[in-house]
Amino acid sequence: MKLENKVAVITGAASGIGKEIAIEYAREGAKVVVADLNLDAAEQTVAELQANGAEALAVSMNVTSEKDVNDAIQQVINNFGRVDVLVSNAGFQTIAAVDELTYQQWKNMLSVNLDGAFLTTQACLKHMYKQKSGSIIYMGSVHSKEASKLKAPYVTAKHGLIGLCKVVAKEGAEYNVTANVICPGFVKTPLVEKQIPEQAKELGLTEEQVVKNVMLKDTVDGEWTTTKDIAQAAIMFASWGSNALTGQSLVVSHGWFMQ
Repeated sequence: MKLENKVAVITGAASGIGKEIAIEYAREGAKVVVADLNLDAAEQTVAELQANGAEALAVSMNVTSEKDVNDAIQQVINNFGRVDVLVSNAGFQTIAAVDELTYQQWKNMLSVNLDGAFLTTQACLKHMYKQKSGSIIYMGSVHSKEASKLKAPYVTAKHGLIGLCKVVAKEGAEYNVTANVICPGFVKTPLVEKQIPEQAKELGLTEEQVVKNVMLKDTVDGEWTTTKDIAQAAIMFASWGSNALTGQSLVVSHGWFMQ
């Protein structure tokens, strides 16, 4: 088992990519902390993990609240005594042109996707530095590298995660703490499914055209990236045994954006 006895905190883990990472981490032997704004959903995910023999804990976490984040991580320490992996995955998306966005929409997007990454990182680093080991994994996007219409705050936040990652990688090296970014292409999660009709309306296309000609247009095979694809990348980053792999961003996207 690649993650045996590692304590892994995954934000936004009650559904979608975060839940799949929680499932795969548990299969690899990790003690999984399902952190989510929706505590009921987090507890349901934990029940599923425990039914399959995993050790897991649900914590309520609003990643935009410093107190909430610190209290949740302290709960993890009280239960497991350490934190080895943070997967900063919580996020959402707003679809609107720059000239139509409200300032509040802009601030909300950056708060969850970028401030949340900072707050959870800071809370976990304090413990990782003491134990002299750890792995921080940010959930970026192809939009960490590329831009699309109607996604200004999302693209801005995801680009920002790469900058944060690089600084954490440099600062964490002396404590054997790595930091990396996973950059998924379009994964058919509830978040993405919600975007399809929104983009169809904004762009004057059918939903089928949005999928084929916008979302999957630049892939090599017209296929969706899966949650399991992303979870496998998360396992690799969390289980890597040295500082050789740090400060990096991995695009998992069926060839959309080739570096």
